[in-house]
Amino acid sequence: MSTHPTERLPGLDALRGGALLLGVVLHASLSFFPQQIWIVADENTSIGAAWVFFAIHLFRMTAFFLIAGLFAHMMIARKGWLGFAKDRAVRITGPLLAFWFPVMAGIVTALVWNAHVQGWVVPGAEPPPPPTYDWTNLPLTHLWFLYVLTLFCLATLILRAPFAALDRSGGWGRAVDRLTGVLIGWWTPFVLAAPLAVAFWLDPKWIAFFAVPTPDAGLVPHTAALVGFGSAFALGFLLDRRRDLLDRLAGGWPVYLVLAVVSGVWSYILAGGPVITPMAEPTQAKAIATAVVAVAVFSSALAAVALCLRFLSGHSPVRRYLADASYWVYILHLPLIMLAQVWMQDWPAPWWAKLIGVSLGVFAVCLLSYELTVRHGFMGKWLNGRRIPWRRPAADPAVLPAE
Repeated sequence: MSTHPTERLPGLDALRGGALLLGVVLHASLSFFPQQIWIVADENTSIGAAWVFFAIHLFRMTAFFLIAGLFAHMMIARKGWLGFAKDRAVRITGPLLAFWFPVMAGIVTALVWNAHVQGWVVPGAEPPPPPTYDWTNLPLTHLWFLYVLTLFCLATLILRAPFAALDRSGGWGRAVDRLTGVLIGWWTPFVLAAPLAVAFWLDPKWIAFFAVPTPDAGLVPHTAALVGFGSAFALGFLLDRRRDLLDRLAGGWPVYLVLAVVSGVWSYILAGGPVITPMAEPTQAKAIATAVVAVAVFSSALAAVALCLRFLSGHSPVRRYLADASYWVYILHLPLIMLAQVWMQDWPAPWWAKLIGVSLGVFAVCLLSYELTVRHGFMGKWLNGRRIPWRRPAADPAVLPAE
């Protein structure tokens, strides 16, 4: 049953790009929460900003890692294991190492500016001691997804050897493909949610509002993050072996969408809104919350995947451009978001107008810099797997990037 297709899937390309671009809106919304959970606190706040954040955060990175797993298997089929390892080292680990320091410098600049604006800096006073970092609290910033993706790619390479040795006849692979077929259906979110709910339950620091915890500090990710994102990555990897199941997945979009809306709203209510107090005690309330939130995570991610497969599978130059640009936009956006939030925090404008203004302004700066400095040069080849000439002859076919 296993196949090795190498053609792109425009719907999943669109979702991968959309998941990264939504990160701009997600981070822009943080300064408008009713209670301060972000270093920049705007004077105009609303519970609506918390809803925006929650709706995006619930599905975004789980869907991203599912697509990353599918593209990982596709690349292995196309380039082989050595080619896969080289490509991931260059295009995933390389940008993490290259951009981490500039990103941190931009974030620190925004923090210092905000401290001056808020009057936290007293002239002549001794500056506070600088923070100390080690492997347990190293700030990965929003580039954490590159680190976790690197770990998943390493795990894929490590597991390859024993699986290949035990499956010389292909029997195990065929059995796995049959199990993948059994897994896909209306019940898929519930099956995937079970181990994630257990990880939530065992974590005394779990905060229901943030669903899968973001592993953005330290070199050892949260167990719940490894379970949730790792399950999504593994599912995507298996689905590329069974591309025929994508049609079944796309056909189930109404079920996944209804389940996502119901469980998502229920999760928000159980979390008590943007409450950042951990559910430390093993109570019945926590048990219910872990189950509902875990189902919401996977049903919303599968709904996003199914909707994009069903309705965005046609070729679109605009969607393709944004998908290509999304990697650069996501790398660049967070310091710009923070600087814009500091600049606008005292403006007498509604929160939603500021949110739109910050998001569109950062999009514009990032897309302009992508077009002028990335897309047509060596960085386009580095980040997207291809360099687009400034002028392409009309007869040239579109070249698909190596994911």
